[in-house]
Amino acid sequence: MEMEPGLDTGPVLLERRLPILRTDTAGTLTEKLADEGGRAIVEALKRLHELVPRPQPAEGVTYASKIAKSESAMDWRLEVGELDRRVRAFNPVPGAETLLDGESLKIWEAEPVEASGVPGTVVAVEGGRPVVACGSGGLALTVLQRPGSRRMGSTEFLKGRPLPIGTTLGGARAGNA
Repeated sequence: MEMEPGLDTGPVLLERRLPILRTDTAGTLTEKLADEGGRAIVEALKRLHELVPRPQPAEGVTYASKIAKSESAMDWRLEVGELDRRVRAFNPVPGAETLLDGESLKIWEAEPVEASGVPGTVVAVEGGRPVVACGSGGLALTVLQRPGSRRMGSTEFLKGRPLPIGTTLGGARAGNA
């Protein structure tokens, strides 16, 4: 895009679109966009003489502020799709977070599943993955991390810290007052 005084407001010279896959995280998407952006800038420089600037629409433009750590807290009352997107959006930084017995628990990967129950409660353990009820649906937790520990798959995590059915995740810090 051409430069203007506003933030990213200049006319567009070349545009590329990439699909966001259900498995993409902020980290994987950043890598894909960087790769595509590198190819696009080379193409734009080669074709600069023939590219026609296209003004950006004034309506529908928003500014995305920097993600605050407080946004990473899981509010289990939300629907499962929203929570799934949050887990992926906060990976690799700052990590989606909930509380387990008053201690931070990072959720690095999860998968939406059919489930019901009190939001924030472990309602099943399926295939070595604890399933937590959400406002609608459930989230199967697949990669977790306790403070001072490394990230680990849920099966390995559960060997050291079982999460029996009925375990409650959340707390005021995690959005469930």
